[in-house]
Amino acid sequence: MVTATPRAVLAASFPPGEAAVPDAKRFTREVMTAWAALPVCPEAERLVGELVADTADAPFEVVWLHYGESIQVEVREKTDGRDFGPSADAITWGVTFTSSLRTRWARLELPGGEPVQSDEWLVEAAHGPGWLGFLADASDLLAGTLNPEMVPAIIAQIVVPRLASWCAVYTARDGSGELRPAYLWHADETQIDAMRHELEEIALPGDDDPAVLPMREWQALAYPLTARGRRLGVMCLGRRDRFPDEAMQIAEDLSRRAALALDNARLYAQQAAANRALQRSLLPPDEPVTPGFDFHVIYEPAGENNEVGGDFYDLFPIGDGIWRFAIGDVCGTGPEAAAVTGLARHTLRLLAREGYGVAAVVSRLNQAILEEGERARFLTLLHGQITVVPEGLDIRLVSAGHPEALRLRPDGVVEVVASPQSLLGVFPEAKFQEDNLRLTPGDVLLGVTDGVTERRSGDRLLDDDGGLAKLLAECVDLSARAVAERIRRAVQDFAPEPSADDLAILVLRAP
Repeated sequence: MVTATPRAVLAASFPPGEAAVPDAKRFTREVMTAWAALPVCPEAERLVGELVADTADAPFEVVWLHYGESIQVEVREKTDGRDFGPSADAITWGVTFTSSLRTRWARLELPGGEPVQSDEWLVEAAHGPGWLGFLADASDLLAGTLNPEMVPAIIAQIVVPRLASWCAVYTARDGSGELRPAYLWHADETQIDAMRHELEEIALPGDDDPAVLPMREWQALAYPLTARGRRLGVMCLGRRDRFPDEAMQIAEDLSRRAALALDNARLYAQQAAANRALQRSLLPPDEPVTPGFDFHVIYEPAGENNEVGGDFYDLFPIGDGIWRFAIGDVCGTGPEAAAVTGLARHTLRLLAREGYGVAAVVSRLNQAILEEGERARFLTLLHGQITVVPEGLDIRLVSAGHPEALRLRPDGVVEVVASPQSLLGVFPEAKFQEDNLRLTPGDVLLGVTDGVTERRSGDRLLDDDGGLAKLLAECVDLSARAVAERIRRAVQDFAPEPSADDLAILVLRAP
């Protein structure tokens, strides 16, 4: 493990569970973005995924350290006596122990990495003619994440050791002026705990002007983090000698840029949380129990903190052994698409429970969308009714402008089972007809949105030359969940870049 002083350190703590690996990978992407190290991001994500996957069922910490020519990841967890092996493709790897802590680590060389500079050089550069470049680099780093939990860590890493020996960032609780510790970093990592205890005894300033903190061994300064008229926190920094005037000016400028970055990150996180809440409200609260048939659905909005998507699905009972299902795609995203999604989902449920047939429900939904006027969005929909019978499942189906519904037979034969009809929200005079089919034991019915069929790799689409049907033909004897997962993996693997479209996959299987 590298023992030199790192140029920068970014760390985050994680709870155990299914989200541990994806959350650690997401944190790693943010670190690589902040450090302008995207060429090694795929390998860095792979390494952190392997290290985190072997952690115990307890909270752990992921620490990334930048040494100039290389970066090192450490996964720290409390020891329980287990042993671990290497991560095969890392340049260097290892396991170190203290009395209560195990650290698994791996190091990667950076292409074109620069040698680690001394702390003294960095401080001189910040105070000399290069300070404008320092602030520009700081702005780039702060703009590299929209995660409000990461911003305080980045602030501290920018300050130490360039301007000060240590930096503590405090953030204000939402809706109150109460400050809480967010991140503390010291050039000497062994001094962090002692510095934390010392700062606990210090009263932070309550106004919006820079202030001197009363500390015995340090000249310590506090700069408010204020953006758009709101106090978001405080940045405290200290060094044993006197702060040069230029360093104080730079710190004040940096505090303004940091406050704006923190405010942007908070606003983005709030919007993302609102989007997720709205998205959840437009989908069934829980996957229902379906006696008499096997069912599974996968829904994935595009992006990480995406705008509300237009894809949706539903499955609900309307009688003993009788169910309705739907999978649809509203044109566009955002509030307008969400309005049509909500209208569609509630209309389908209401009319089905009032006794309207499948075709009648689709026809009335078409009229309801048209009545929305300019607010309306086009909608493709696959809507059907399932009746459990001794021979299997009887299906009534309407495909309104939607990608083809496919049936897989136990012998591997795949066929289209619904005739194409008009999409919704376009033609007032549109009439809809039901297609009838029976799924016998082992038959599978697949419905997807165009996030699957139109997944693009260069000039090719996944469904070119019957690509989806070929994928489904490989799923004989698989459960509904396994079929859905097989299709999802194929979509992910079809192109190296993330999908730009939402996707929904709905699978029914007759037992």
